[in-house]
Amino acid sequence: MFLTKDNQIKWKKIGLGALITAGLILGGIFWFDKPVFNFLRQGDARIWYWFDKIFSAQVWIFAALGAAVVFCVKKCVKTDCSFLKCRKSVNLSVFLRDFFEKTKTSNAFLILYSVFVTGVVVKVMKILIGRGRPIFYEALGMTGFVPFSTEWAFNSMPSGHAAVSFAGLVMIGMLAPRFKPLTWTLAILIGLSRVAYGAHWPTDVIFGAFIGMVVADIIKGKLSRS
Repeated sequence: MFLTKDNQIKWKKIGLGALITAGLILGGIFWFDKPVFNFLRQGDARIWYWFDKIFSAQVWIFAALGAAVVFCVKKCVKTDCSFLKCRKSVNLSVFLRDFFEKTKTSNAFLILYSVFVTGVVVKVMKILIGRGRPIFYEALGMTGFVPFSTEWAFNSMPSGHAAVSFAGLVMIGMLAPRFKPLTWTLAILIGLSRVAYGAHWPTDVIFGAFIGMVVADIIKGKLSRS
């Protein structure tokens, strides 16, 4: 979305996207979050249970890490472990830099980088924003913000599930374009599931999706050209 065919980052489009996302977030907080949330909550939330379990940030990170380990093992076998050997005479920082240079453009590591960086960004944003989760609204009719809170109940925005899922699936779509319709459809379903499951407001998902898309595009653009 924010990359050219030769992996140039479209910074102006990212800026425009950020403005649109900010406008949607403000509109949601003051207008459409509650009605959309109430509409999506009308169904049976149990059907979204496995979306909650399968597409969590932890699962994405461990799955991407597992794929990266498999890549390293295959690379080690093919090269007789020459690029993984860290001899005593080699400085650790040199080894790590060499390792990064040899793996940074592999599909497994691009997905891992996207998911991991997105997870870190989202965690920081959750604490800074401190938005109350919809459970307060459903139980007490209350909404609000408690900035700089580390409590789960006040870490609603942005949605971590939506962010890491968009980061991983957008990256997969870029690496395997023929699967892009499937990856985007799944990413959107995961986002909707967070609201239908009662875990997030619609704008939490919108914000998380935007972060995931931007991080995936920036990582693909930077590492593919470096």
